Amino acid sequence: MTEPDVTSHQHDALQRAARDHLWMHFARHSRDDGGAIPMIVRGEGPYVYDAAGRRYLDGLSGLFAVQAGHGREELAQAAAKQAAELAFFPIWSYAHPKAAELAERLAGLAPDGLRRVFFTTGGGEAVESAWKLAKHYFKLTGKPGKHKVISRAVAYHGTPHGALSITGLPGLKAPYEPLVPSGFRVPNTNAYRAAAEHRADPEAFGRWAADRIEEAIEFEGPETVAAVFLEPVQNAGGCFPPPPGYFRRVREICDRHDVLLVSDEVICAFGRLGAMFGAQRYGYTPDVITFAKGVTSGYAPLGGMLVADRLFEPFGRGTEMFAHGYTFGGHPVSAAVALANLDLFEREDLTGHVRRNEDAFRATLERLLDLPIVGDVRGDGYFYGVELVKDKETRETFDDAESERLLRGFLDRALYDAGLYCRADDRGDPVVQLAPPLVCDQRHFDEIEGILRSVLTEAWARL
Repeated sequence: MTEPDVTSHQHDALQRAARDHLWMHFARHSRDDGGAIPMIVRGEGPYVYDAAGRRYLDGLSGLFAVQAGHGREELAQAAAKQAAELAFFPIWSYAHPKAAELAERLAGLAPDGLRRVFFTTGGGEAVESAWKLAKHYFKLTGKPGKHKVISRAVAYHGTPHGALSITGLPGLKAPYEPLVPSGFRVPNTNAYRAAAEHRADPEAFGRWAADRIEEAIEFEGPETVAAVFLEPVQNAGGCFPPPPGYFRRVREICDRHDVLLVSDEVICAFGRLGAMFGAQRYGYTPDVITFAKGVTSGYAPLGGMLVADRLFEPFGRGTEMFAHGYTFGGHPVSAAVALANLDLFEREDLTGHVRRNEDAFRATLERLLDLPIVGDVRGDGYFYGVELVKDKETRETFDDAESERLLRGFLDRALYDAGLYCRADDRGDPVVQLAPPLVCDQRHFDEIEGILRSVLTEAWARL
């Protein structure tokens, strides 16, 4: 523990301000435990510090965003320098240098053919933009009936009404229904929960899962389906990597039915999987890549979509335009930070660092499989889920009441108190999600494993 960053008087004032006025996101505000609201005040490398000076390993990169780690002065300086020159100007029929430079830079890093960049301020907006683009594109190309979207069960794609409609989590959607119609769900690639014959043959499982997409397209009618939205590694549910051959078959299916393949890489892009884009990691070329978070390492809000040349082509002639945009999309300060972040990626070879260390990260987490509460460890790169079970042999999971006691009643706070910020999540089956900054190495892997081992051992004893 270091010296407190705020005095006790300041801390009390901040707690009152947060309790009385701050509406936190995805948070329960009843706080019947009477405890203090965690107040993070600074960060350095893979660590963050609270107001009392306690240190925590950031096992989630903030929220899958802080790829380069905390406290990178060059990113803060890039923001300050740009704000002094041009703090804001929109890209509505105008341009500014940083947006143009960043668009060119991203196009050069993307899979072949994705050379046009549309900027937003975040990931949900990027997904929303991609669905609107798909519908508009097909109207301009003589197929106005193509408007439906297919996504996977338990997948999360954002909170705006369109993005939430693509999301496959009924519990998140129910309070806001009716949502945008035309979203349909297919099975995900959760091999741990797949049928025994699928677990024994990953390639066959990949074909089966991809074929469910074609089945849905044919059932709805190819003339009505505009796009398939898939994350390279599905986040919600606890990191479902694609089986071998899955994306190759999905690409063939989409081409056969003239359906756009949208790779939602809000989490998976910018080194998280050991490649600049997840599509590159798994060897497929989508029609659209949505991105956010890691493009600036979280130092400024920015998102967007990389778009195939053919999708831009109808908008590049005559009087047509994509009637869509955001005030702060492509913000000059955010774009400057993103450029500095990409410079840092190149200088420090962060994607290479992930590739060189990902096997060690996996092996370290797999030590936890000797615990009776750990059923599965899965993921790729620096993106993992540890699934918790009641019975390892039968793979029996916890019921809702047990999951409530385990995750929110114990794990959330116990992991934090032990010095690890990560995520205990039961949007699917109960998992602990891990996505540390890309600068982490074996020292940090061991620290993560040690804290998890201690806390999960206590959790099992309590059960």
